[in-house]
Amino acid sequence: MEHNGIKRKIDLSRKSAAPPEVKGAGRSWKLALARAARDAVDLELAVTELRQNRRSLTELLELLPERALIIMLEGPKDGLGLLVLSPEVLSGILEMQMVGKVSSAAALTRRPTRTDAAMVAEMIDRALDGLETELLQSADLIWTSGFRYASFLEDARPLGLLLEDVPYRVLQTDVSLSDGAKTGQILLALPADGKGRQPKLLEPPPNRAAEMVFGVALGQQVQEANVELVAVLARVKVPLDLTLHLKPGDQLPIGAAALDHIDIEGLDGVRLAGGKLGQNRGMRAVRLAEEAKPSVQITQATILEATPTIEPDAVKKAG
Repeated sequence: MEHNGIKRKIDLSRKSAAPPEVKGAGRSWKLALARAARDAVDLELAVTELRQNRRSLTELLELLPERALIIMLEGPKDGLGLLVLSPEVLSGILEMQMVGKVSSAAALTRRPTRTDAAMVAEMIDRALDGLETELLQSADLIWTSGFRYASFLEDARPLGLLLEDVPYRVLQTDVSLSDGAKTGQILLALPADGKGRQPKLLEPPPNRAAEMVFGVALGQQVQEANVELVAVLARVKVPLDLTLHLKPGDQLPIGAAALDHIDIEGLDGVRLAGGKLGQNRGMRAVRLAEEAKPSVQITQATILEATPTIEPDAVKKAG
């Protein structure tokens, strides 16, 4: 029992960590039909079976039931699709709108009319819009998006001329109305090579292991990088004329600089630490000592400041 409890917890944690499920066209069409029937005509519609196939135009025309309501759909870039309601489904929708309930009486035996088409147009558009909304993050969006009610056909014979001779994706659904009061079929056919919107595909979940490996590798590269530091004892300002005449052996006074007050700077001139000048194994070295930070960050002395000032009176006395 304890083992089963642990297994259930592991399964639940995996499910919660899994990325959101992306619905396909079939499942999305089921949901869209049910919601459209509920919202448009207050009808309880349930899809009992769904078949999704790819058909040629000739094969598609052979699937249409007798006395069905045939609706032409217009989509992106003048694409045309087809939505067909069997007589039973059409009767149930009309009954719900006219008398408020679906009877178990036989379906209409007459041919559908333009008035019938107008009464189901809102539900059809709601279903197509719902299908598109459900598939915003699915690759199926490109062939399902953008189609809406366009016109009604009294007869199926012109379809061979109206529809392009291209492959179609066909969704055939068996539906139950008002808990089985009537059952029938709804067929949706759209061009297989869609011209609609591109989906906003979900990004795959981040690979934590790969991120950790990358972080370690990046850290190693940073640790191995060379950093150039400059130990500054003092900075001296001299006139340009004197600089141009400097030669080996000339001496430059460095003012108040001291060997125990060294600035450690980066190449950008920013002070990073303080230090003391000394030796290590016979070589000159700087020992870091932040407490040795000079009171003035950069010592600057000029030749004039370093040269003793001679007062005029002293010159006279010397004379």
